[in-house]
Amino acid sequence: MADKINAILQNENYKIYLAKNEEKEKTREFCHHDLQHFLDVARIAYIINLEKSINIHKDTIYATALLHDIGRWMQYEKGIPHDEASAELAADILKACGFNENEIREIIAAILMHRKAPADEKSLGYLIYRSDKLSRGCFNCKAILDCNWSEEKKNHNIKY
Repeated sequence: MADKINAILQNENYKIYLAKNEEKEKTREFCHHDLQHFLDVARIAYIINLEKSINIHKDTIYATALLHDIGRWMQYEKGIPHDEASAELAADILKACGFNENEIREIIAAILMHRKAPADEKSLGYLIYRSDKLSRGCFNCKAILDCNWSEEKKNHNIKY
């Protein structure tokens, strides 16, 4: 696993996009779209993958999680929905990091679906969607009262 995933982390464009996310969210009170969030999503997704015997390859899960919000800065700058922006930016990074066309298609599809729950609970898209939501520590958030998430969406307890 480590080679392709570490290639993403070392990719110059990836580093630039992470820095842009950080710059755009430096005064944001709510959840950030940073490397810690990406790793939380990856680890939760992998745990669920193992527990539910979904059998999605670890590289695929980690790559998707590391890239699912990488275009958030484009939403702030250009008004492009961040799932679309992230999918666009991810394609070149994945190619540069040695992922094949089938892997790239699967990862891009999951990135595009991470904001809405896909019907197939054994799909990569659902795994990332669910993990993205579960990664949020609402139970310890200073901005919980100002958050626009509904009470049903907020994580008041640790699940993973």
